[in-house]
Amino acid sequence: MIRRPLRSCGATAALSVALLLSSCTSATRLDGTQGAGSVHDPLFPALGNGGYQVGHYGLALDYDVRGGTLDATAEISATAQADLASFQLDLQGMKVHGVRVDGETAEFSRKGHKLTVRPPATVKKGATFRTTVEYDGAPEEMTDADGATEGWVRTEDGAFVAGQPAGSMTWFPGNNHPGDKAAYDFKITVPDGYTAVANGELRGRRSAKGRTTFEWHNAEPMASYLATATIGKFTVAESRTKGGLPVYTAVDPAEAKESAGPLGKLDEILDWSVKRFGPYPFSSAGAIVDHTPERVDWGALETQTKPVYAGAPDEGTVVHETAHQWFGDSVTPKTWKDIWLNEGFAQYAEWLWEEDKGGRTAQQQFDELYKTAEDDEDDENIWAFPPGDPGTAENVTGEPVYKRGGMVLQQLRKAVGDKDFFAILKDWPAEHRHGNADTQQFIDFCQDRTEVDLADLFDDWLFGDGKPDWEY
Repeated sequence: MIRRPLRSCGATAALSVALLLSSCTSATRLDGTQGAGSVHDPLFPALGNGGYQVGHYGLALDYDVRGGTLDATAEISATAQADLASFQLDLQGMKVHGVRVDGETAEFSRKGHKLTVRPPATVKKGATFRTTVEYDGAPEEMTDADGATEGWVRTEDGAFVAGQPAGSMTWFPGNNHPGDKAAYDFKITVPDGYTAVANGELRGRRSAKGRTTFEWHNAEPMASYLATATIGKFTVAESRTKGGLPVYTAVDPAEAKESAGPLGKLDEILDWSVKRFGPYPFSSAGAIVDHTPERVDWGALETQTKPVYAGAPDEGTVVHETAHQWFGDSVTPKTWKDIWLNEGFAQYAEWLWEEDKGGRTAQQQFDELYKTAEDDEDDENIWAFPPGDPGTAENVTGEPVYKRGGMVLQQLRKAVGDKDFFAILKDWPAEHRHGNADTQQFIDFCQDRTEVDLADLFDDWLFGDGKPDWEY
């Protein structure tokens, strides 16, 4: 993700993530018969649910662009991790009309953003079961703990849909935590003349009675916050890279002119990323550039296979979100506390791109950042908290996660040398491809690949308070 400067807060009825996540509704630990209403994430304790792992989401979404309402059905295939007399899904707002488990009507109840489902019979540990939820309503925006807008955001011609960290539950029920990844299929129906774009590959498009259904298939595991169903009147382009990778871009005409240059380099950026980070982890690539309301005060999110940009991106932003396909999308944090594993690598990719293109080296960018931060207000922001321990939800996308996260990697590069460092950039996403990983795993991974003692480096730069000494 990349935040952009706040333009206008505006009046909004958006739900506050800070308020929503300050308490853990219906959070119970597993007792062998009931799924927990939380996975106890250290930063977002009310997100996610225990007792099962999702394997597949099938989302049928019928959107009324003019009215801003959604008529939807979600089919969720999951495997029970314990005997389940009940389990919970995350769904904020919307009206649930019915729930079935394996085709049989199930009882359900709502409290906050938790939908509790009671199947007709206990689902046994190890069993795969299918939950169908029928629901409708006007999807809500959410206001992040840091003041940014996410979720289902209405635009002049549709909706801009981005879910980090919590917004996916505004438009579909699920296990809303990065630790539970699944495959997705989308069927999105919109009025003729509109385009609906989701993750993965477009498998079909059919029109009837003035409406068009777009069918998207995302086979590789994906965290819920990386899902999108962005709708608008886009200019669509389809192509392939030299290596044969399908590329799909959808651009709002109002952003087309400014987007042309950066998106024109997408193939080059993808090829460069493969050389630096190893094989591309998904079956397709692309981008969605929307024209969003003033209140959407951030720039981009690494939605899997097709990053969404709230306006025309610059070249560095395209590099950043492309790098996330390896770092964040394929290798996803186990908890939100590990977010620097996303943003630190994406920040470093920007530095490395500039270095490889004949600009400032990564070390020069490190030095400039370190020295500049001594003299202006950025000093307090960059060193406000350690990137390996953000502490609170408000800090999940704070400056240290990005900039100091990138500085950790440059210090690692200096400590182990270029040969081992660039091997780490490829081996880390290869070893955890399509999985989850945490900070300690990364530390151990690096230490196993060098005889240099890295303990002080990580203690100071990743977990230390304040501004560390930078000579190692």
